[in-house]
Amino acid sequence: MRAANEAILVIDVQNDFCPGGALAVPGGDEIVAPINALVAEFPVRVFTQDWHPIDHLSFASQHAGAAPMSVTEMPYGPQVLWPDHCIVGSSGAAFHDRLDTRPADLIIRKGFRREIDSYSAFFENDHVTSTGLDGYLRSRSVEKLTLVGLATDFCVNFSAVDAAKLGFEATVIESLCRAIDFDGSLSAAKAGMQDAGVTVA
Repeated sequence: MRAANEAILVIDVQNDFCPGGALAVPGGDEIVAPINALVAEFPVRVFTQDWHPIDHLSFASQHAGAAPMSVTEMPYGPQVLWPDHCIVGSSGAAFHDRLDTRPADLIIRKGFRREIDSYSAFFENDHVTSTGLDGYLRSRSVEKLTLVGLATDFCVNFSAVDAAKLGFEATVIESLCRAIDFDGSLSAAKAGMQDAGVTVA
């Protein structure tokens, strides 16, 4: 068992991010079994779930003529326009069926506000609107975070950088993540995490 001040953050291991899903991350299902094994080591266990309304403004389908994976400008900055994915209550939004969520102390659902996307487990993409995770972890006396899940270069990256900015000791286990690697996003994410003080193990 890890120390009492350690937590694991399991990011978005959902059907739509696994092979066959609407926004499949290559090899996304390969990490499920080793994540299940690792979760058991931690005293605090948090899972996140992308959770979008059907008309979410990060969907390319909501912007006339926009192609999926194009980038638009939102009030909070640049926004990738994604294929429709992880729609509230859909099978795509469900956790992967082999992911054991029974040990979860907390499940954070993010991206449920139509007007703003949410990559990070801590903040929406305006970097101001909090999910409440920071306060929860502090109430559990957590100081060290281990992050795993999908995708390395988006939700894992943003969560890890925010964790470091908030003063947590953050480690991303790269072998238990998978990346979209869109237009060089993986190398940029790894450099950004290291600059923020995140350990990429």
